[in-house]
Amino acid sequence: MKHGVRKGGTSVRDSIVEPVLRFLRAETTGGIVLLAAALVALVWANSPLSDLYRQLWSAELALGGGRWAVTEDLRHWVNDGLMTVFFFVVALEIKREMVTGELRAARAAALPALAAMGGVVLPVALFLLIVGGGAEGTGWGIPMATDIAFAVGVLAVLGNRVPGGARVFLLSIAIVDDVIAIAVIAVFYSSTPQTWWLAAAGAGLLTALGMRRSGVAVVWPYAVVGVAVWYATHESGVHATIAGVVMGLLTPARPFRGRDVLGDLERRLHPMSAFFIVPLFALANAGVDLRGKIMSEAAGSPLVWGVAVGLLVGKTLGITLVTLAATRLRLGVLPSGIATRHVWGIAALAGIGFTVSLFIADLAYQASNVVDLAKIGVFAGSLASGVIGVIILTVSGRRRERAREKEAVR
Repeated sequence: MKHGVRKGGTSVRDSIVEPVLRFLRAETTGGIVLLAAALVALVWANSPLSDLYRQLWSAELALGGGRWAVTEDLRHWVNDGLMTVFFFVVALEIKREMVTGELRAARAAALPALAAMGGVVLPVALFLLIVGGGAEGTGWGIPMATDIAFAVGVLAVLGNRVPGGARVFLLSIAIVDDVIAIAVIAVFYSSTPQTWWLAAAGAGLLTALGMRRSGVAVVWPYAVVGVAVWYATHESGVHATIAGVVMGLLTPARPFRGRDVLGDLERRLHPMSAFFIVPLFALANAGVDLRGKIMSEAAGSPLVWGVAVGLLVGKTLGITLVTLAATRLRLGVLPSGIATRHVWGIAALAGIGFTVSLFIADLAYQASNVVDLAKIGVFAGSLASGVIGVIILTVSGRRRERAREKEAVR
C-alpha cells in the first residue's frame, strides 16, 4: 500500500509515526514555554520585586480539614502536588513506548536502554569524584536526568539538518532515563516509609486494579482513587509524585472495553502538563537570586562543577561511548541515517537536564543556598550541553548536505 501496511484498519503511519510527530510538536512548543517561564523566574528573582517572588512561593496553603489537612508552601504544592500529574503523563508515555512503541521489541530497546545507562552512571561517577561524600554528595542524582521538552525541542529546531532517526533515538534514551530517574527518586530521595500509610497506598492501587478487572472504563472513579493514593503516599514518607507514576503504569496501553484510555488521557493531560504544570514548576524553582556573592561562590563550588560537568561531560561521553561499544558488539542497531557524529550531538543534548534535575536538587538539599548552587550548576551544564549539541549537529547537517550535493553531481 502507498500509505503503509494496514493492520486491523490502522496504518503504520497512523498508529506509530503520527503519534510520535504530534509528541515532538508538543514538546517543541512546550520547551519554548518552559524556557520563557524559567527566564521570567530568573528576571523576577533578580529584580526589585524579588521579595515578592520569595514571599509568594513560601506562602503556606492548607487543603483538607482537621487531621486530614495537608499544609505546604506554594512551591511544594507545585513540586509535590501538580508535578504528580507531570509524572503521571511521563508514566503514560513510558507505558505506551514499552507496550506498543519503540521500546516494545527487546532488540530495538536494547541500544537506547544501554545508552541511557551510560548517560546515568558516568555523570554520577563524575559528580561524586568532584564533590566527594558529605552533605553535598547526596545530590548525586541531579546530573543523571534528561529534560525531554528542552532536548527534543532543541533538536526539532534544527529541522532537516538532523536525520529523523535522531529524534526517535533521543526520545527513547530520554524515556529510559525517566524510568531510572523515577526509580532513584522513589528509593533514594524519599523519607523512611511509614508502614501503615504505605499499606493504605497499596490498598488504593489494588482497588484500582480491581476496578479495571471489573471492567470499569470511566476515568473519574480512578481519579478519586488516585487522589487517595497520592494522600497516603504523601503521608507515608515516599515522595508523593511516585503515586502518579504507579497510577500511570497501571493504565492499559491497549484499547480497554473499546476505548483507548491511555491515548485519551495523554491527549487531555499532556497539554496541561507541558503548557501549565511544567512552566509553573520552572517559575517556582528557577528563580535563583544571582546578585551578591553567589556567583563568585559558585565559580569555586565543587557542587556547581560536579553538576555542570556531570551533565555536559558525563552525559556526552557516557551515552556516546556506550552507544559505540554496543553497536560494535552488535547489541543494538542505530536508527537509519544516524552516523557517529550525530550520536555525539544527541548525547550532548541529553545533558540538558533542567526539569527533573531541578526537582531532584530540591529533594536532595534543605539549605536554600546549597539548593541555589545546585541550580546554578544545572543552568550552566544544561546551557553548555545545548549549545555544544547544536554546534555538533549543525556541522553534521552541513556535511550531510555537501554529501548529497556531491551525489547529485555524480
